[in-house]
Amino acid sequence: MSMSSTQEPIMTHTESVTSTQVGRRYVVITPCRNEEDYLPITIETMVKQTVLPELWLIVDDGSTDSTPQIVEEAAKKHPWIKLYRRKDRGERAVGGGVVQAFNEGLEQINLDEYDFVCKLDADLGLTENYFESLMKEMESDPLLGNFSGKTYIPTSSGKWVSERMGDENAIGASKFYRTECFKDINGFVAQACWDGIDGHMCRMRGWKAMSLDRPELRMQHYRPQGSSQQNVWVGRKRWGRGKYFMGSSLPYVIAVSCYRMLERPFIKGGVGILVGYLQAWKGEHERFGDRAYLKHLHRYEMSSLLLGKRRTMDRFHKRLEERNGR
Repeated sequence: MSMSSTQEPIMTHTESVTSTQVGRRYVVITPCRNEEDYLPITIETMVKQTVLPELWLIVDDGSTDSTPQIVEEAAKKHPWIKLYRRKDRGERAVGGGVVQAFNEGLEQINLDEYDFVCKLDADLGLTENYFESLMKEMESDPLLGNFSGKTYIPTSSGKWVSERMGDENAIGASKFYRTECFKDINGFVAQACWDGIDGHMCRMRGWKAMSLDRPELRMQHYRPQGSSQQNVWVGRKRWGRGKYFMGSSLPYVIAVSCYRMLERPFIKGGVGILVGYLQAWKGEHERFGDRAYLKHLHRYEMSSLLLGKRRTMDRFHKRLEERNGR
């Protein structure tokens, strides 16, 4: 999808969203490759949802294992599950590759037929009322355009612990969008850190983006973030390059790097982010957005460093409410 010019929002959304908020037609698109170990878990929890999707389109991105067969068997039992197969690109491609697969799935549907659209990973375990809870929250706030719960990952002792994702955006593993908002930001950018850019684009366009940690919104994430292609070190350097692409400032990335040093793999993971960022900086890689977007992003990041990410998000969302007369 082509990206339009990014400008500070002056628009209001309350009236247009309120008129359609009663609809609960949602479509889920899941890009995946070689997910035979975890996809059955995701399918099992999807079919138990208290509000089922109109369509769950699973986009197979060239799997060489039994992933397509697993989807086909599920589709025989549940007609709202469909399989779409892409040509094998020869390897797992995270970041921009995931968005490319998602977008190809998006081309197979008429988005106007749905009130909500979700990008969902194939390695998640969901609560039975996960999607119903998302829609209830969005129905209560017509400015909430991009929303998710939180992911928990398994430890070696068998416990599930928080993956420590910020509150200011829906997490990349589960991007649940009001269709109007998704179209307003022109979808996802097919680059690493696409799942950070979209939240800032939402706020610039006059929408709220966030995630909450509540029991009914907790997801079991069977593969830690950034480990699905080669290893965590490679994934964290890719994360750093993505932070450079999305326009993050060096002080903010240093803070992110220090924060991520406190989680497994200790020290190494945080260092990888900083190394990837500096390599992209030295190589003068491409950066996303225009002056207005970068101004917005740097203001938001500086506020996050000074006040904390949650307080910053709340302040920005309060301004959106004031602009929309709420």
